[in-house]
Amino acid sequence: MNFSELFKLSGLLARFSPDGKCLASCVQHRLVVRDVSSLQIRQIYVCLDQIQYIEWSSDSLFILCAMYKRGIVQVWSLEQPDWHCKIDEGSAGLVASCWSPDGRHILNTTEFHLRITVWSLCTKSVSYIKYPKACHQGVVFTKDGRYMAVAERRDCKDFISIFVCSNWQLLRHFDTETQDLFGIEWAPNGCVLAAWDSCLEYKLLLYSLDGRLLSSYRAYEWPLGIKSVAWSPSSQFLAIGSFDEKVRILNHVTWKKITEFEHPATISSKKTIVYKEVEKSPSIETERLSFPPTRELASSLFSTQSKYEISQVPVSLQYIKPVADRANPKVGVGMLAFSADNCFLATKNDNIPNAVWIWDIRKLKLLVVLEQLCTIQCFQWDPRQPRLALCTGNSRVYLWSPTGCMAVQVPGEGDFQIVSLSWNSSGDSMVLLSKENFCLCYLEFLRRDKI
Repeated sequence: MNFSELFKLSGLLARFSPDGKCLASCVQHRLVVRDVSSLQIRQIYVCLDQIQYIEWSSDSLFILCAMYKRGIVQVWSLEQPDWHCKIDEGSAGLVASCWSPDGRHILNTTEFHLRITVWSLCTKSVSYIKYPKACHQGVVFTKDGRYMAVAERRDCKDFISIFVCSNWQLLRHFDTETQDLFGIEWAPNGCVLAAWDSCLEYKLLLYSLDGRLLSSYRAYEWPLGIKSVAWSPSSQFLAIGSFDEKVRILNHVTWKKITEFEHPATISSKKTIVYKEVEKSPSIETERLSFPPTRELASSLFSTQSKYEISQVPVSLQYIKPVADRANPKVGVGMLAFSADNCFLATKNDNIPNAVWIWDIRKLKLLVVLEQLCTIQCFQWDPRQPRLALCTGNSRVYLWSPTGCMAVQVPGEGDFQIVSLSWNSSGDSMVLLSKENFCLCYLEFLRRDKI
């Protein structure tokens, strides 16, 4: 693995272009676009204020920069650096902005979710969508970019509207059987839309493209309900993470539960491999000691090395009992992600913050548990092969594949604490983010038989 030098960053804003050739990053009000392979700067754009959100268009030709505090969106062209566009929402304000799938329309959500404004970069026309609901995930597009679903709230009742993205015409409008609609998500094949209630009501609803209710699912009634939802890439499975520390898997034929995965604090099955991260200081020969120590020696004296060891079952994981009288308790399955080949599911139970659970979807059983020294901050699957990368807020990146796992120290001086990471669409590089810096990690020579 090769690592680049550290570059300045603000707001954790660094994004690969969809074609994987460029990386855009922000430093206050400046947008810097680099070539991924050479890290040479291709363009520097100066915005009117500090950038709070960036997003590439689907064809990697334009970049959207949102400045929510000023209610302004600026759009830059990679092919024509002199061209630019500014959208000012004025007194309506701005709380969210995103691209449409065609990369030629921008959807801005105004303050208090009064409306969504659809701006066309080609015709300069404007369309409006009223009553968008202020929820976790209220605007979603099908993977093929043909349809958009919008969660709405009218007269104290939840609705969903489905639009045709080619002309923004309303296709379907229907009410939902939810008390407080929290999120919606299309299946990857675009045939089914999942909608789920807030954590106060355990209810998940599945709708067809024409608005028909295909099925509803409720695991239990009174305790806190759904915390996370994820579709498998093949659209065959829907995973539901709940506050009761379980993941339930629904199938696409009957939409019934086929299994549920528990997250106990003690791993007792001998068929489960538990990788435990251990840390030790490197041994230094006394003959090498000198005063004052060289920079290389001083660095090695105070550094620690990390590796994985296979633990003998049963293994007791660090379990944190949630504080019941506080809002947003750290309890339940808050992170879910399927591998690109549909074979594995990675989960994190917030009660056991230092562990990642990897399930074999083909056999519907627990395969591996990675027990880290620190809290899991982020994990993400390689988009091309079953390889999981994760970070825990230190200067290491961790990788797992069916052949094993490894911990890699990011070289360099200073305190580089990785709190987020993202794969390139090509799968041969990652961007590692701290609060003030980022670096690129190149994995092109790391073959599948090596990890």
